[in-house]
Amino acid sequence: MNDLITVQGVVLSAMPVGEYDKRIVLLTRELGKISAFARGSRRLNSPFMAAANPFVFGTFTLYEGRNSYNLNQVSVTHHFVELAGMQPGIYYGYYFLELADYFGREGTDEREMMNLLYVTVKALLNPKINDRLVRCVYELRTMAEQGLCPQVFACAACGREPEEGETVFFSQKEHGILCGTCAMGEREAVRISDAALLAMRFIVQAPMGKLYTFALKEEVLRELEFLVGRYIALNTDRRFKSLDILEVMVK
Repeated sequence: MNDLITVQGVVLSAMPVGEYDKRIVLLTRELGKISAFARGSRRLNSPFMAAANPFVFGTFTLYEGRNSYNLNQVSVTHHFVELAGMQPGIYYGYYFLELADYFGREGTDEREMMNLLYVTVKALLNPKINDRLVRCVYELRTMAEQGLCPQVFACAACGREPEEGETVFFSQKEHGILCGTCAMGEREAVRISDAALLAMRFIVQAPMGKLYTFALKEEVLRELEFLVGRYIALNTDRRFKSLDILEVMVK
């Protein structure tokens, strides 16, 4: 057997292969996004049976095969099995995994995205936190972690920081806020409320452990959903399957 490699990661997806195996996609701190075969994981007595599933966080020991990694051992730290029985929470979770998979790359340090996924799944399990808010926070913070954060602290056109009480607009085209002067002639720019702007600023810079420590009034949440949802759609080139299911469920 080749030399063993130990990584910390989370299972983003798992697909059956053959009669007894699975191919899993892992987001790891050490190797970025990788795939690995969990051989025999669909057998009832397999030590990988519980570990080779989405939402499993743990330490994975691998060895390199000819074309991919192979799972040798797993130490599970969190598996979040209770999420499976939550509707529509489980579909929010699958969407979050899909988004992480979309941006994940091999050879990158995915520590922050792993931490974001962990605190986000914990938030989904908290009945006191609105799932719609969880989605907005996760989407916007993901864009920030991927270097695609909209400009929310100064005008994206002139660079001036808006003064307190000044009317501010959000432009999808300019990837951020615009002052009143720069927004003139930008027909797609929409006014953003002070509350929504404060929420966006908090989301993109708060410590991971504090991300889900606030709530929004319904009208502000709807505004945030509109702005962040459009921003995600315009900055990705894929329609996510779990998002389609989720949007049907919550209508």
